[in-house]
Amino acid sequence: MAVKLICASHSPLMEFATPQDHAQERKVRDTFQLLAQQVKDYDPTLIIAFGPDHFNGFFYDLMPSFCAGIRASAAGDWNYGPGQLNVPEPTAIAMVQQVLDAGVDLAYSYQMQADHGVTQPLHFLCDGQLDRYPVIPIFINSAAAPLPTTKRTVALGRAIGQFIQSLDLEKERVLILGTGGLSHDPPTPQMGAVPPEVEAFLISGRHPSAEARQARQAKVIAVGQKLAAGDQSVAVPLNADWDRALLEIFQQADFQAIENMTEAQIRVDGGRGGQEVRCWMAAFAALAELGEYQMTLHCYEAISEWIAGFGIVSAELK
Repeated sequence: MAVKLICASHSPLMEFATPQDHAQERKVRDTFQLLAQQVKDYDPTLIIAFGPDHFNGFFYDLMPSFCAGIRASAAGDWNYGPGQLNVPEPTAIAMVQQVLDAGVDLAYSYQMQADHGVTQPLHFLCDGQLDRYPVIPIFINSAAAPLPTTKRTVALGRAIGQFIQSLDLEKERVLILGTGGLSHDPPTPQMGAVPPEVEAFLISGRHPSAEARQARQAKVIAVGQKLAAGDQSVAVPLNADWDRALLEIFQQADFQAIENMTEAQIRVDGGRGGQEVRCWMAAFAALAELGEYQMTLHCYEAISEWIAGFGIVSAELK
């Protein structure tokens, strides 16, 4: 059965900030290079990519818990893209139908904009070619409260796993990609705690001007610099203990522990960005639906300059 998994943290600051500990950066980049070669050798016929959004493609004017891209393009934020993703439309439609039949409400879009939560890992794993392999992006709301429960997120992953199982796996080579997490607390604005002009952006802020996007990105870079300098007033500090405990949960396939996690608990332990671990939950649930798996931890580095507890793992069926 040809199915593999890669889950990786992401950080848009990777090209805009240099960690003081150069060994940390080298470890992350070397790991991406290693896995990129493995992906090239594997030559997937389909990538199913679970990713979040940071108010670049999805907004409060219509915020789904989950959404699959039938057609999708890169939002172009942080210089990843722009350009069309190579979405196999008939396969994506068939997947949506099967997930709906399984009782999980999966929205779908013929005009999805995938932001760096999806495009950055594709960039690093696919030699910078976002359209190199057929990919179905699946958005999981991890920023716009209220969020989907961890239990429903696992149910989504299991339904996707059942769809993968229905494919001709003697011909197909499927790569399940999960991105986001682990602990991090970027300055993502929240409804109810921002001025009216920011609320207006959160509701319908598509297609910002280049100047507006640059100003927004500059704020994120500044937070990373302050956090690295020891200023913990700007963000919840990275939580390596929580991150490593999560990695152990995924290693042990402890989905009961995953389903018991709450939005409030994740916010306290992992920061606002820690909610993105839902993408890892769905990815591992999809793989587990196909059988027992073996996970390999390739690297974990807590990198304040990138505002990221940065972990990269892979897994295969036993």
